[in-house]
Amino acid sequence: MSEQIGFEEFLRVDIRVGWIVVAEPNRHARKPAYRLEIDFGPEIGIRTSSAQITENYRPEELVGRQVAAVVNFPPRQIAKVRSEVLVLGFPDAAGHVVLVMPERPVPEGGRLY
Repeated sequence: MSEQIGFEEFLRVDIRVGWIVVAEPNRHARKPAYRLEIDFGPEIGIRTSSAQITENYRPEELVGRQVAAVVNFPPRQIAKVRSEVLVLGFPDAAGHVVLVMPERPVPEGGRLY
């Protein structure tokens, strides 16, 4: 377990929900990854992410799904992709990412609380 933090520190992490609108291989990444475009609605817009989720997902099954992501980390350059958000997931028994998704559709851009 990580060290304890205060509630105010938790609130600084902006976790939002968005719809995946594009999913394609990030062919330039050292480790297998997908380049995702995620629509977080009018306030945030469409943001790009490079996500190492190739073990459990195919690009065609990702489009149209909602995912949770941190939207207020600084962008990172991953291969030739400017990754603007961090898509969230948990490891399965083999250590591969299982995405965090709402169990039913919610409005895009909604903040986790």
